[in-house]
Amino acid sequence: MNECKIPEGSSGYCGIMWNRKGKLVPITGSFDKAYLHWYLDPHPTNCVAGPVCPEKEHRGFYNLAVFFAGCNLDCLFCQNIEHKYMIKNGSIDPFEGILIGSKELADIAMRSRVSCVCYFGGDPTPHSPYAIKTSREVIKRAEKIGTTKRICWETNGLENPNMMREMARLSLKSGGIVKIDWKAYTPSVYEALTGINGEKALQRIKENVALITSMDNRKEPPLLVISTLVVPHYIDEEEVGGIARYLAQLDPDIPYILLAFAPQHLMHDIPTTSKKQMENVYNAAKKEGLKRVFVGNIWLLR
Repeated sequence: MNECKIPEGSSGYCGIMWNRKGKLVPITGSFDKAYLHWYLDPHPTNCVAGPVCPEKEHRGFYNLAVFFAGCNLDCLFCQNIEHKYMIKNGSIDPFEGILIGSKELADIAMRSRVSCVCYFGGDPTPHSPYAIKTSREVIKRAEKIGTTKRICWETNGLENPNMMREMARLSLKSGGIVKIDWKAYTPSVYEALTGINGEKALQRIKENVALITSMDNRKEPPLLVISTLVVPHYIDEEEVGGIARYLAQLDPDIPYILLAFAPQHLMHDIPTTSKKQMENVYNAAKKEGLKRVFVGNIWLLR
């Protein structure tokens, strides 16, 4: 995560991890419990990896969408700002989310018409020990009855590489996808948008992207998908081109999803992404050698 130095009785940047008498514990008091929303999202969903998602035509089945409270970033443009309101004065709000154990969430995942589980938020990073434990249980139960439950993640990619390796392993084993939202390529732009040290963040993201790429021995569905929210005035051809260049050097077949921005949180004064801006960044990504570049939520483009 952000490798916070947390004083006694205080939380880290995410608001989830706390220093309780010299021990790091989650706000729930146990790594076996998490504070979240969950819902069954019918296929086809609005999954970030939609263009390459193997479940997109699995009609009549569901994605178990797990929305975690808290995040290790503080993005000005957050598209899911509800995660912040779930934590009030350092405590969980029982009217905004639920506390649920890993085995109880696994029970929900094992419902017959649930074909995949996707952790997002906020971000799954602060809850990764819980999510990993839950996923192991889901995969074990699925194997026992001869079925498949895909494990997917939507994350900013800032996990400790040891955590990321296990997350990717679980997705690889289950046929799932790790979806990393790469906010910006220039450290100063990344920091301005997210509130954390841009140089350190980008170093970690690059490390994790390279790690996941090296693990992908199946190729279809791809283990890794990268997305970028095209924020007007901030994310231009230079930012997208830099990300695409790095990806193409690792593997030109990594899917790259460019998402249109909608005014949210502290950026209500910024317009939606224009068709011209999206065309420019799309061409920049293709120019760097990526073969699989897609535009998401095109209905938002002006």
